[in-house]
This record gives sequence, C-alpha cells and structure tokens, in this order.
Amino acid sequence: MVIGLLVAVAVGLFALARIVASHTQDLQVLSDAEYSKNVHARIRPPVKEAIAGRDKGTAEGGASGTAVVAAMPQNGTQLFEQTCNVCHGQGIGGAPKAGDKAAWAARIAEGKAMLYEHALKGFQGKAGVMPPKGGRMDAPDDLVKQAVDHMVQMAQ
Repeated sequence: MVIGLLVAVAVGLFALARIVASHTQDLQVLSDAEYSKNVHARIRPPVKEAIAGRDKGTAEGGASGTAVVAAMPQNGTQLFEQTCNVCHGQGIGGAPKAGDKAAWAARIAEGKAMLYEHALKGFQGKAGVMPPKGGRMDAPDDLVKQAVDHMVQMAQ
C-alpha cells in the first residue's frame, strides 16, 4: 500500500513537471524566425565548393562573402603542422601519434612506398582510417610525401 502511494506520488510529480516544462520559452524561441536564421548562420559550412562548369560566384563563404582558402604549405613540415597534426598529434581515428616510435615501427618497416601510397590514396585498417592526403586534396603529391618523410623522421 505504501509503495503504491509512493509510485502514485512519483507519477503525479512527473506529470506535473512535464506540464510545466511544456509551457516554457523554448517553444517560442525555436519558432522565432530571427533565432532560426542566426543558428543556421552559425552552423553553415565556412565555404562552398566550386564545381567545374558552374558559376563560381555562388561559391562564397564566411560572413564577408569571400572564399576562405587555407594557404598552401611550402614544405612537408608545414603541411604536417597544418593538416597531419590534427589527427597524428592526438592519435585521433586510430592514427599513430607523431613521434611514437613503437606505433610507427611496423609501418616504417613496410617501407616508404607503402606509407606514401596510404598517405596519397587513403587507407582503412584495423586501427582506423586515413583519408586520402589527410583530407587536404589540394596538396601536391610531392608535398604529401615530404610530410610523410617528416613524420618518419620524427619516429626514428
């Protein structure tokens, strides 16, 4: 009997909380057009891709309407710092951490040709995924190879 009464009180309090919560400002804020516009402006991609054969004027980015383009690194070390370090600095996505000799030993033993191929074309292994060119598709192959050489040098 006591347990039944406690359950009834708990259900009643739960129902009361739901009723009170349903009449909050959240519903009004979410339906506000200005709020929705601001949220979409904050979460939209910073740039749009320019597709061959289409009007390049539509590929605008940022609030100023100018395209945001990362500067092309001048050498493999700069490419590593700008791109590769995002994953290899922390070991994100199963990437071997830069400078971790144990994690790199087996990969280095396979040879630089294999490392170059995985870096240029991408790789999906047991530990994780390597996107082609680390996701920096505009980087020249030679620059990617220099970045691989830099990481190998760090791990030796």
